[in-house]
This record gives sequence, structure tokens and C-alpha cells, in this order.
Amino acid sequence: MRNRNQVVLPIDLKICIPEDDPVLLLDEICRKLDYTKLYETYLRTWRKVNPETLFELLVFGYMNRKYSARQIEEACRTDIRFMWILGGEPVPDHSTIARFQNEKLTDVIEDLFYQLVGQLCDVGEVRFKNLFVDGTKIEANANKYTFVWKKAVEKNNARLDAKIENVCTVLRERYGFCAETTPEELYESMLRQAQWLQVQFQSGKGHRKTQLQKDIETLKEYFDKKEEYRRHLRICGRRSSYSKTDTDATFMRMKEDHMKNGQLKPGYNIQIGVESEYIIGVGAFADRTDVQTLIPFLNRIRSHSGRIMEQVIADAGYESRENYLYLKENKQKSFIKPQNYEVSKTRKYKTNPYSLENMTYDRDSDSYLCANGDRLHYAYSKTEHTAAGYEVETRYYRNESCEGCQHFGKCHKSKRGFREIKVTPGFVENRKESLANIISDEGVLLRMNRSIQVEGVFGVLKQDYNFRRFLTRGKAHIETQFFLLAFAFNVKKWKNRQIARRFGLDLFPLQALQAV
Repeated sequence: MRNRNQVVLPIDLKICIPEDDPVLLLDEICRKLDYTKLYETYLRTWRKVNPETLFELLVFGYMNRKYSARQIEEACRTDIRFMWILGGEPVPDHSTIARFQNEKLTDVIEDLFYQLVGQLCDVGEVRFKNLFVDGTKIEANANKYTFVWKKAVEKNNARLDAKIENVCTVLRERYGFCAETTPEELYESMLRQAQWLQVQFQSGKGHRKTQLQKDIETLKEYFDKKEEYRRHLRICGRRSSYSKTDTDATFMRMKEDHMKNGQLKPGYNIQIGVESEYIIGVGAFADRTDVQTLIPFLNRIRSHSGRIMEQVIADAGYESRENYLYLKENKQKSFIKPQNYEVSKTRKYKTNPYSLENMTYDRDSDSYLCANGDRLHYAYSKTEHTAAGYEVETRYYRNESCEGCQHFGKCHKSKRGFREIKVTPGFVENRKESLANIISDEGVLLRMNRSIQVEGVFGVLKQDYNFRRFLTRGKAHIETQFFLLAFAFNVKKWKNRQIARRFGLDLFPLQALQAV
């Protein structure tokens, strides 16, 4: 029988850890980080557990699919690798770990993450050349049925305005106020009148309320509802909805459908940028589509890394005039797949004489020639200011009349008697330039790599890491959690590339991809 009571000397726990364990690489990386900003979040020098140790514990916990503070606390008591990270320090309780993540790391995690990206750049793994961009929707930690729809609020708000005006019309006549008295002035005057008459406000059963009290309570109820609608619209902003549980979350269509009927769920649109299989940029957005996220996302990477990516590779969801303008202004080569790329390869599209792309443009007369030989001349322009601050001009062209045209009913479906087309100057040229880029040899290679690198990262995070729902609430907190996840992913990827001897290989060769 083994003797468990024998006296043993303390040993170095590191000798019990395999040499190829990722915790050793993580420790080496974390020792090179500058924690100045993290220490500035503390008001006192004494603390139970070192902040650097807590950060390393959190990252290693995420590397092992331990996302809750209680799981990490348990691992610190049972897992020899977590014990080695502690280095003899007391085991932090779950509340300490949670406060550290949600309070201390919120403003500094992005700085620590980009320090890791800088280390990857120093060893030649990241070159800031090819940025593969994509987004996915991750469910928020919010109730699925606590939704507030902006259109419904606006509709109810308009109804309430009409109801208030009708009530105020009756009250002005009842109490002798002029027609110009606003609802707020009317309410204040009625309160003063009740105070002057020393009206005793009654409540509960068996008490009869005066007419003045009833009118005051009616107006107050309407004003409270009005303020509630204002608060809903203020929280919504330019979004179409939000969740009462997590007001930063927007209702979106998810691939994981719990009701199997396309029901919307609260979530965040998470954007990542990948190079050489590493995540080098993270952003959380409330947009349900990707088109408005590209510019702020690229600006964020630029501001924190101090570098501009040479080439941006993205799918058709990112194509827009303002995105093309932004990339051209910053001298970044665009590899954005046009939205009409697949349909443009069909014979029906190429031979369609009614589509704008197949119409002949006469630069001298600034007109388009339709299938019937009539000219659509310039009519007017509209200028819109995009969310990114760009001015996008749309030019409208129309002919005089379509009467007697043999193509009437096929060319367009308008009932106005003439055809009108709208053209965004420069957009067609930008689209053609991006199309030429993606069908070139380099473009084919980059598109094939994009489907593996950035979409592969999401596959690993959702399937292997089993990360499909945030555990925290609020945009700042969920970004902190995803930055920790990205940090953990990069460390494991660094170690795996070392083992596989793929250091310095930023792209998979086309022959290998075709073989797969």
C-alpha cells in the first residue's frame, strides 16, 4: 500500500510540464509585455494576486475553453499548469478573476493584444501585407424575447402624440386655457390649480377622485410613456432594435436558430482581420450587415498597430462606393468580390441588353444608349453623406418617352412612361478594377486563402473552442472577452506553426489548396 503521508520536498512544477506545452510559450510572450497601462488602473500598490499573473491565467484559461471565472478558479487548484503560472501565489477566487476581466482589462486589453501582434511582426510571422476580413454574428448574453423594435416605437410614439393632443384639446376647453397652451404648460398649470384649491389626491379602493386629479394623472401617464419612448429611441440610435437585457446588443439573424423558423436573436457582428492565420484585428459592431463596418475596422487596426495593410481581401458583403474610395485614398489594393460576380458569369447576364452594364455610354453627350436606340440623358443628381463622412453623388439619367417602344415592359417595370437609371460615378470603374484584381493569378490565390484563413478562424473558434455565446454584457465587456479569445488563439496558432515548421509561410500555395 502506498504511503501518502511521506514527507516530500517542494519541487519545481515546470519539470512536470511537457516541453511542447503552449503554456511555456504563453509565459515567454507575457513576460515581454508592457503592463504599464494595466498597473495604472490600480489605486494601491498592494494586491493579493499580481495583475500580470491574473492576465496570464485568463489567457491560458481561454486557451483551454475555460471562459468562466469559476472554471479558472477550479483549474488553479487542480491543474498543474495553472499552479505553475501562479508560482506560489494564492489561488484567486472567482470574484477576483471576474472583476479583473470586467473592470481592469476593459481599457487595456486592446493594447496588450497589439503588443502580441507586434511580437508576431518581430519574428516575421505578420508582415501587414494581406488582410483577410470577414465577420460573424455571435449571440449576446441576453434574453431572446426582451426586444425593442425602433419602427414599433416610432409608430406608437406618433399615436401617443395624437392622443395627447386630443386630450389637451378637451382639457383646454374644460379649464379655460387658450389654444396655444402646450401640453407641458397645461400640466404645470393644472398642478398649480390643484395646489391652490388644496385638492387631496386620493388613491386605493373606496376613494372617489376629483376630475382634476383624474386629468392630472392622465397627462402624467402619457408624459411618462412619452419619456419611455424617447429613451427607447435614444438607445436604438441608428439601429433597428435592441435588447432590454443588453442594450448594446442588436437583434440579428443567426445561423444557430433555436426555433427553426428564422427568428432573430440578440447578438453582435464580430469583425476580424487575419494574416498568416493570426488574428491581427478585432471589432464588435451593431450593424446587421458588413458593408458599414470595413472603414472603422481598418481605422482601428491602423490606429493601434501604426501600420496600413497593403492589400485588403473581403467578400461581396463589403462592396460599396465609400469602401472603394477609402481603400484608394489610403493606397490599399482592393480584392473585394463584386456583388454581381456570380451572376455576371452567366450567359443570360452577358447578353441582357437592358442591364446598365451592357448599355453603351457616350461620354461626349453624357448619355446612355438603350436597346431601342433611344438616349437616356442626364437629368439630375443627388448627393448623400455616408456614415464614414464621404460624399457619394448619384446621377440620374432618363429618356423622354417609352411610347411605342418594342421593348416596353421588358426594359423596365416603371409605369411613369419613361425609363430612369441611376449611376454612381466611379463605382463601375472601381468594381471593374476590383474584379480584375480578384481574377488575376494573385487574386485567385488570395481568395482561396481567404476561405481557409479567416473563415477557418471562425470555424475553430465556434467549433473547437465552442465559443458561440458571450458570457458578459455590454459592448466594452464582450470586446474584452473576444480580445482574450483572440490572444489565446494566436498563442496556440504560434505554437502549432512552430511544431508544424510552417514559420514564415503566410499563404498556402495554390497547388496544395487545389489538391485538398
